[in-house]
Amino acid sequence: MTLKLGVLGIDHGHIFGMLNNMIAEGCTCEHWWTKGTPVTEKKFVEVFDTLDKVSDRSAIVEDDSIDMVLISAIPEDRAALAIKAMEAGRDVMVDKPGCTTLDQLAAIRDCVARTGRIWTVNFSERFEVPAVTRADELVQAGAIGRVIQTVGLGPHKQNLQTRPDWFFRRAAFGGILCDIGSHQIDQFLHFTGSTDATVAHALVENTTMPDHPEFQDFGEIVLRSPQGHGYIRVDWFTPDGLPTWGDGRLFIQGTEGQIELRKYTDIGRPHVTNSLFLVNGDKNDLIDCASAGLPYFARLVADVQNRTETAVPQAHTFKATELALQAQAMAEGTA
Repeated sequence: MTLKLGVLGIDHGHIFGMLNNMIAEGCTCEHWWTKGTPVTEKKFVEVFDTLDKVSDRSAIVEDDSIDMVLISAIPEDRAALAIKAMEAGRDVMVDKPGCTTLDQLAAIRDCVARTGRIWTVNFSERFEVPAVTRADELVQAGAIGRVIQTVGLGPHKQNLQTRPDWFFRRAAFGGILCDIGSHQIDQFLHFTGSTDATVAHALVENTTMPDHPEFQDFGEIVLRSPQGHGYIRVDWFTPDGLPTWGDGRLFIQGTEGQIELRKYTDIGRPHVTNSLFLVNGDKNDLIDCASAGLPYFARLVADVQNRTETAVPQAHTFKATELALQAQAMAEGTA
């Protein structure tokens, strides 16, 4: 049995990874809808040339043959679309951030409780990176002992010439910690085995874009839980000389060793991805991650079919989103 998908909103480029990876697991998709004409539409139509665009989103939401809806709309619109889809009987995979306010998150929690549907956020910096899959295997095997800290770095290129207007509006994108900071919070919770955490420090700044006063180009978070500690830095400062969109890195500190992931590139040598460095009591290794795979997507297909939570626990997705929103509010002084 395969899943039939529908797409609501293609405003962010993450929709390509979301849809391609689900299709790779045997899922099908016939129709998509989006509001307006987003900057991604030309490429989307070229890549997914067999899909038909519908003019009314209800053609997807109310189609009982569709099992799951993928949502990559403007961030402030994602919660309402997800709730409509779940109330109509669809499971939902949404791009991060899954929502932009705590009130939206409360409404999503209520909808999941009422409908029993799956609401999963595609934290692509974990779910779409084979090096993170391999790191997870090593941690679970005890290669570095008990994880006591993560340091997550999420720098991005601005690429202003490709950015739509909503990218610069605080209410629309949700803030830098709510948005790209949520990736790092997800990884902290996962690798430390934390089901809850406290935001000890959060900061946001706009230091480079006076013409866009609502934009935030730097943010940091300090997290604490009974299981470990986390430091997160996210920014829009990646220089043009880097051969990709950002030098995302994750450092996992254990009681008996450490892992460093250089996910998207490495500096000072030919462009390579998915570099994993392991140091423990008897190893000092650069480990190949090419065959590690991306198990989130296959597990999610099984979860939709079997009503299980093998891809990611629903409580984890709620908590990662909640902490990102709390950190954003703390940084802006509205908590």
